[in-house]
Amino acid sequence: MSVSTSDVPRNWLTCRGAERALLINSLPGYKTGMLVGTCDADDQTNLAIISSHVHLGSNPPLLAMILRPNTGRSERHTLGNILDTRCWTLNGFTLDHAARAHQTSAPYPKTQSEFDACGFEEERLPAFVAPFVKDAPLQIGCALREHHPLAINGTHMVIGEVQRLHYPEAARRSDGALALDAMGLVAIAGLDTYTQPDKGLRFLPADTESAPAAL
Repeated sequence: MSVSTSDVPRNWLTCRGAERALLINSLPGYKTGMLVGTCDADDQTNLAIISSHVHLGSNPPLLAMILRPNTGRSERHTLGNILDTRCWTLNGFTLDHAARAHQTSAPYPKTQSEFDACGFEEERLPAFVAPFVKDAPLQIGCALREHHPLAINGTHMVIGEVQRLHYPEAARRSDGALALDAMGLVAIAGLDTYTQPDKGLRFLPADTESAPAAL
């Protein structure tokens, strides 16, 4: 059987520039999108979309995220603000806000807050410096615990301890977890695709003596 050249995958190693970035960014699959709210020491606010946050531990409650440093082509205000004030917020959003959330990735100058430029309202909560997104279905306030510059590519890992947590009570499952679909949270694939998953499938904890059991 002959094989058409159109059936043969292109060698990904030949990809360059934007094409390579889109390819590699799509490899981790779907990840929850979040808006990171920060401010600097002068209270100039910033809002940036990310999908690079991960759970590190539950006791203490730790979340980490990967941030890029300033480059010759663009500034990275989120990292500088976090190192200034040692805190940040993570704010979930729904599909009807995805266009505005995506717009926060545009290279606005430091003096222009993405809250204002992209149509989000700030919410300040007592005893927490960083701004939240008002009416976000999930709001998480993190305090900086560790900062690790990564020599391999110049990115930075920041690790935060959860200090504030706000969500609709109806989204809390009986087992304690949050039903993310009940909040309508958006998942991101790659750099440009936004989707809203349904509740999917749930299973009891796996063991070696029985087949997977659905809940």
